[in-house]
Amino acid sequence: MSRMKLVVTGASGRMGRALIRAIAASPDAELHGALERAGSEHLGSDSGELAGLGANGVAITGDPLPVIADADGIVDFTTPAATVEFAGYAAQARIVHVIGTTGCTAEHDAAIMAAARHATIVKSGNMSLGVNLLSVLVEQAARALSAGAFDIEVLEMHHKHKVDAPSGTALLLGEAAARGRDVDLDEASVRVRDGHTGPRQEGTIGFATLRGGSVVGTHSVLLAGEGETITLSHEATDRSIFATGAVTAALWGRGRNPGFYNMKDVLGLS
Repeated sequence: MSRMKLVVTGASGRMGRALIRAIAASPDAELHGALERAGSEHLGSDSGELAGLGANGVAITGDPLPVIADADGIVDFTTPAATVEFAGYAAQARIVHVIGTTGCTAEHDAAIMAAARHATIVKSGNMSLGVNLLSVLVEQAARALSAGAFDIEVLEMHHKHKVDAPSGTALLLGEAAARGRDVDLDEASVRVRDGHTGPRQEGTIGFATLRGGSVVGTHSVLLAGEGETITLSHEATDRSIFATGAVTAALWGRGRNPGFYNMKDVLGLS
């Protein structure tokens, strides 16, 4: 089979550059297109040079249609509104769309699910193997340790430039805990504590968010009981793990039926 032709969105950003490097390192994929928003100072730049690889002949463009039309897949870590637009293009072209974008609302997710009727969409709040394994362990722990005996808190820290909170990974882990407890995360989660809050309500899943410096991503799930605390943690030290996972997801999706998948499907952890 020929190498999979992939289009990277947000090509000049930190993740975009990491994705370009990951695709270059893959024997089964090739960079077919590099997209940026209209007005970006990087339009027309060689994407390989921008990623630190040397010239690759793929110029960054703001026009998605020509490059997506004959691509095999889109790898997308951008913004929710842009991701919905790219999902529509993937549905029209009937190709793979890997989504690492975080901060999506229920409305965004509904549009993405609609696109999955015609596109093969893999969406996850985190593309790394370690985090997705962690989510399985969190679900098992939450199921084994009752709400009456153990409280659950999700702690996350990211670099100072991250714009959404809690992070997509924190929500992924919170969802895993909620599945283990058989509750709805939207109803059980506590996102803010300030002032006189009163005692902690039994069964809630708390979130704490830290931002600063250049931290790639650190996540911990604490199950706190009387006299003991269990901590399940993951620390990312290089965002290349997310890029490598996203390329793996794209290759996994090639040739699969349209539908909505996640990284646990890709890794056989579902």
